[in-house]
Amino acid sequence: MSESPVLLSVVDGLARITLNRPARMNAFEQSMAHAWAEATAEATSRDDVHAILIDAAGPSFCAGGDVLAMARGMSDFTIEELAHAINNGIRALVESSIPVVAAAHGTTAGGGLGILLASDYVIIGENSKIGSLYANIGLTPDLSVSASLAKAVGERRALQLVLTDRLLSAEQALDWGLVAEVVAADEVQARAEEVAQSWLAGATGAYGQAKRLIRTQPSRTFAEQLDEEARSINAALQTPEAQARVQAFADRSARKAK
Repeated sequence: MSESPVLLSVVDGLARITLNRPARMNAFEQSMAHAWAEATAEATSRDDVHAILIDAAGPSFCAGGDVLAMARGMSDFTIEELAHAINNGIRALVESSIPVVAAAHGTTAGGGLGILLASDYVIIGENSKIGSLYANIGLTPDLSVSASLAKAVGERRALQLVLTDRLLSAEQALDWGLVAEVVAADEVQARAEEVAQSWLAGATGAYGQAKRLIRTQPSRTFAEQLDEEARSINAALQTPEAQARVQAFADRSARKAK
């Protein structure tokens, strides 16, 4: 595998972004932060990408920031600058009209939780663990955790996670609504592939716009959201993809009525 800390490949409409610092549990330091920002920017800006899959090398998904790098000191950058670089990638994913699935095997903690929350559909293994753990080393949530966690699980549960050293089991993460599916540990990657391929085989434009409507709703009032929904469905209906599917639905209904 390449030595690049973040890998990007695009095949048949699917962009795969792989976190690739397995020896450090895919924890972010300077080079990985910038590689992540570049990979996500490219994946979300390409016209030939209609689904994104995020996975990771090694036994864990992502441990957040590299604490050892922090302990050694950072002479040519600050933790704030590093966070901004990673945040650029998170915003690219969340604000895009491309659905994102994460194959989050093993442990996800700290800022890794932010990467997980930036994904629209999350698959984890039955032996996976998910937690915050920021306060254990005297730090505060970053990488969108404080912005997205409460929306995903509710404020009380978000506080339980960030104010303790608790690691959720896979079943607890599913029960909380933090992840979409729990599968056997060795099936995480394959199941994430299935989800991505189902998007690619379906109405890709509609999936992407549905994701955009949900993700960007907080920036609009209720009335504005209704207007955006009306505009979006009208625009969708003008596309060849929707027209073909609407006609196929009408034809099937007509046959059933006979």
